[in-house]
Amino acid sequence: MGKVRMLDIANQVGVSAVTVHNALTGQKGVSDVVRDRIINTAREMGYFQDQKKSGSLKSIAVIISEKYLAEYTTFYWKMYQELMMVAPDKNCMVVAEILKHEVEDSLKLPRCVEENAVEGLIIMGEIDRRYISNLRERVKIPVVIMDFYYKEVADYAVVSDGFYGMYLLTEYLYEKGYREMAYVGSIQATSSIMDRYCGFHRALLEHGLPHPDEWRMEDRDLHSGEIILNLPAKMPEAFVCNCDMVASKLIDVLKENGFRVPEDVAVVGFDNYLYPGLPNRDITTYAVDMKGMADAALRKTIKCIDRPEAKKRIDLVAGHIVEKGSVRTKERHE
Repeated sequence: MGKVRMLDIANQVGVSAVTVHNALTGQKGVSDVVRDRIINTAREMGYFQDQKKSGSLKSIAVIISEKYLAEYTTFYWKMYQELMMVAPDKNCMVVAEILKHEVEDSLKLPRCVEENAVEGLIIMGEIDRRYISNLRERVKIPVVIMDFYYKEVADYAVVSDGFYGMYLLTEYLYEKGYREMAYVGSIQATSSIMDRYCGFHRALLEHGLPHPDEWRMEDRDLHSGEIILNLPAKMPEAFVCNCDMVASKLIDVLKENGFRVPEDVAVVGFDNYLYPGLPNRDITTYAVDMKGMADAALRKTIKCIDRPEAKKRIDLVAGHIVEKGSVRTKERHE
C-alpha cells in the first residue's frame, strides 16, 4: 500500500478530507467523538508512521491514565485539547492514548510506542513511578512529563507553580481575616497536591497559625481517584482545596450539613476549571495557565527530539488568583 493520505482516512471514516485535516491538526469544528474516530483510524492505517518517515510532521503521543478520565471532560482532557490547539503552530501531530490500569500495573508499553508510531511522549498526570522508570529504560524516544515530577525525571517536567500559587492563595485568605484553615487533598496522591500543601503550610508557619491533624483532610481513594470527603469534627474558618473539582464537591457536602459558603465558611480551589455539567460554584481559585503549559510541554518535547544533548531543566508555569464569590472579608475581634 502507498503512502496514506488524509483523503484515504476520510473515505474510511465517512467524512470529508477537510474534517480529517481539522481533526489531525487540532482545529476547531470537530466533535470529540469524530476526532477520536479519525485519530484511531489514522493510526490503524499507518498515517503517523508515514508522516514520521517523511519528516514533514512530528508525531507526539499524550499518555493519560484512565484514573483521570470519566464520562465528563476532566482537567487533563481540557489540557490535551490545549495541546492540540498549539500543535499546528509547531508542526506537530498530537494524539492521545489512555493508559489502562492493567497496562500500568503490568508495565506494558503504550500501543503507540510498540507500533513505533511517534517520536516523543508526553505523560500527563502522575502515574506509577515504576512505570515511568520502566518506560524510560525501554524506549529511545523523549519522555516529557506534565503536571507532576519525580527527582530523577524533574528535568523533563512541565508543571504549574503549585507551591507558590497555593502560598499566595493562603496569604489571600489571611488578608481577608481567616486564621483557622484546613487543607483538602490527599498529599500522597500526586506531587502537585503535595506541592500545593507545602505552599499552604508555609503560609501558616509564617503567621504561626494552628494546623491540627484533622485539618489536613484526605479527599480521594489513592488507586481509583474517587473523591471521598468527610468534614472534620471541629470546623475551620476556611477550606483550602487542592483543585476546583474537590472544592465544588466540598461545597455540596457543606450545604448538606447546614453550612453556608461564604457566610459560615470560606472555600478556595485551584485550577480555575470545572468540567462541563458541574454547576458554577463561584469558587475563588488560582488559575492554571493551561495554554502556557501546553506550549511549554510541546517546546520541551521538540527540543528533546531535535537536540537530545541540550541541557534541560524543570519548567514552571505561573498562574494567577481569580477572586469569585466563595470568600468574604471576615471581621475579627482579637
